[in-house]
Amino acid sequence: MKQFTPQIFTVPFLKGISGKTIEEHTKLYQGYVKHANLIIEKIDELSKSPEVNVYQIGELQRRFGFEFDGMRNHEYYFAALESGAQLINAASTLKGAIAEEWESFEAWLTRFKALAMTRGVGWAMLYYDPITNRLLNAWIDEQHLGQLTGLAPILALDMWEHSYVADYQPSGKKQYVEDFFENLNWGVIEKNFEKAQ
Repeated sequence: MKQFTPQIFTVPFLKGISGKTIEEHTKLYQGYVKHANLIIEKIDELSKSPEVNVYQIGELQRRFGFEFDGMRNHEYYFAALESGAQLINAASTLKGAIAEEWESFEAWLTRFKALAMTRGVGWAMLYYDPITNRLLNAWIDEQHLGQLTGLAPILALDMWEHSYVADYQPSGKKQYVEDFFENLNWGVIEKNFEKAQ
C-alpha cells in the first residue's frame, strides 16, 4: 500500500516564532502524516468484512479527513516559511489578482488578518477557484471543516494555538499574525498561484 511521506522543511530563523516552536510544530505535522497512513491501513483491514465493520469504517473515514487535511495544510504553511522572508513582487500576477478581487493588496491583507483573528482553532486560507478564475478567503475549523471543494490553496495560516502560544501567549495572537506575514516567503505563494491556474 502506498504511504504518505512527511516532507522535510528547512525553516530559517524567524521573527517572533522560535526554533523550538517550529521544531515541536513539525513533530505535530509528522503525526498527521503517520495517522493518515494508519487510518488507511485500518480501513483496508476492516474492508475485508465491510458489512460487519460499516460503522467503524465510516468513523475512520471521517477521521481521515482531519488527519489528511492537517498534513496538507501544514505542508503549505511550512513551505511558505522556508528560504527566508520575501516581499510580494509588485508586478506579480498574484498581486494583480488580489487587487482585482479586493481593490488593493493592502485591502486584502487587512481583511485576511481580520479573518485570522476568528475565535477558535483553525486556519485562515487564501484559495484560487479555477472555475470562476478568482481568489477567495476562507476560515477552516480545525483542519477540515469548511475546506472549499475544488479550490487550490494558495496561502495557509495556522491559527491553532500550538503555532503561536509558546512564543506569544494566548493574548499575542494578533502579533503572531503580523510576524507571520513578516516571515512569509511570497515567492512560494506566487508559485502556488501559478500552479493553480
